[in-house]
Amino acid sequence: MKKMKKTNAMRILDRAKIMYETRTFEVDDEHIEGLEVAKRIDVSEKQVYKTLVLENAQREHFVFVVPVSAHLDMKAAAASVGEKKLHLMPLEDLKKITGYIRGGCSPIGMKTQFPTVIDASVEQFDQMFVSAGQRGVQMGLAPQALIEVVNAEVKSIAIYE
Repeated sequence: MKKMKKTNAMRILDRAKIMYETRTFEVDDEHIEGLEVAKRIDVSEKQVYKTLVLENAQREHFVFVVPVSAHLDMKAAAASVGEKKLHLMPLEDLKKITGYIRGGCSPIGMKTQFPTVIDASVEQFDQMFVSAGQRGVQMGLAPQALIEVVNAEVKSIAIYE
């Protein structure tokens, strides 16, 4: 078993002395949906969260963390950060703005710490999983630890099908 290279997100958690576990899975060039990620790391999809980066008309960025089993409520998301309207940041800007690629975007360790909102559903769990900043690597940590490390607010921003 080769030793995994630490991601920026892991180094930040290590420096903050925050406990986390990592779970890895095989990836190829295909994009893997969050529900499949949950299956591959053997965790309930309710505990696996995706990181979405949105922007306003002035191209200011905001980060939203919602369960992979849900959709982001765009109106609630905008209201949660005091904006009238937000839209998903163009995918081609993701790496330039956050330092991360699609499928490996962690709420921890972006180039700039943007205002971050985590869906309130997280309050029911002792552990949640988010990308560790690399495709194929998820990290599980206490929701409160994530909230503190990214200075996030917790609000209801998800829509469940």
